[in-house]
Amino acid sequence: MNTAARTSSLQATVSSARPAVPAGRAGRPHPALGWVLPVLTLLAFEALVRSGLLAAHLFPAPSEIVRTLFDLGSGLASHIGVSLARVAGGFAIGASLAVIAAVVVGLDRRAEALLDPTFQALRAVPSLAWVPLLLLWLGIDETPKITLIAIGAFFPVYLNLLSGLRNVDRKLVELGEVYGLSRTALVRRILLPASLPSLYTGLRVGLSLAWMFLVAAELIAATRGLGYLLTDGRETSRPDIVLAAILLLAVLGKLSDSVLKSLEKRALVWRDALETRLG
Repeated sequence: MNTAARTSSLQATVSSARPAVPAGRAGRPHPALGWVLPVLTLLAFEALVRSGLLAAHLFPAPSEIVRTLFDLGSGLASHIGVSLARVAGGFAIGASLAVIAAVVVGLDRRAEALLDPTFQALRAVPSLAWVPLLLLWLGIDETPKITLIAIGAFFPVYLNLLSGLRNVDRKLVELGEVYGLSRTALVRRILLPASLPSLYTGLRVGLSLAWMFLVAAELIAATRGLGYLLTDGRETSRPDIVLAAILLLAVLGKLSDSVLKSLEKRALVWRDALETRLG
């Protein structure tokens, strides 16, 4: 067989062995598909209010809510900026402490016996139950607000990362020990990379809880923020302000989660999982 024939035969073999393009990628939905349900819902409520089937003084039309957002003007940007700063600070502190606690508890049975029961008990305490205690301990400035948000972000990150560490393949750990890796190097080069999927899951859940705890945090003598707008709308009987604040919380929560999801895809591009197949 001459060289050309061999080359042709080899190319045919490689082509037949090459996996087909996954069906999930060929039919990847357009990103705009996610807007269909919210837009249809808003249009439906607009029609119900305009037709008189919903009382406008209890549920303003979406167009009225948008007008309220514009009427708030520059003050709205200030409220959003303050809330974003509080969530960012509280989430960063809570997530960082959770990573440290999960690594310590995950690698030491004595630390688990000492710390984990307390963490599990504190996890069951509702967010509003912390408010009076934080007021007594920390006053009414920014410190208790950020502390409360950090508490909300701590537990999901801690639990997910701890689960991820405990489920790392034992052979990988033994391989690291065979190569003489120190405890710190083992964590940095094997345990944390292998548990990244669990860590990102915890971060996304923790971030959503940080936004939830923000509302409770801004009940602590706040004069600015989206939680303050909720309280102000309730006290002044302005459902349009209340719904505008809820809408903003939903949008900001979704945008921040999208940022984390994008970082997760980049960090976990090496995974051979269903997520990779779906694209």
